[in-house]
Amino acid sequence: MSTVTKKDIIDRIIDRTKEPRASVKLVVQEFLDQVIVELKKGNRLEFRDFGVFEIRRREARVAQNPKTLKRVEVPARVSVKFKAGRLMRETLERANAAAPLVVVPSKEPARKA
Repeated sequence: MSTVTKKDIIDRIIDRTKEPRASVKLVVQEFLDQVIVELKKGNRLEFRDFGVFEIRRREARVAQNPKTLKRVEVPARVSVKFKAGRLMRETLERANAAAPLVVVPSKEPARKA
């Protein structure tokens, strides 16, 4: 598995549409900027069959450090939740059913029982 960058996506769009790089780059960046603007306003973004982006607010809370057992204040925060749409979910499920399972080794040494 590899990382795909915004530049990679722009290059693919240029190859398929034969549009000028500057034009494609502007449109892709403007789309991403508008997603951020709408999420900042608290709006929910729904792209049929692709998925839904929405803001999740988590309240401040008190947690506990498991190593020291010391109480720690966790500040309130905002995160973006993405829920895959039907078409994306079905496509990924079909792709995963056909692909072999990849096991990523843990970086931690194995514990002895």
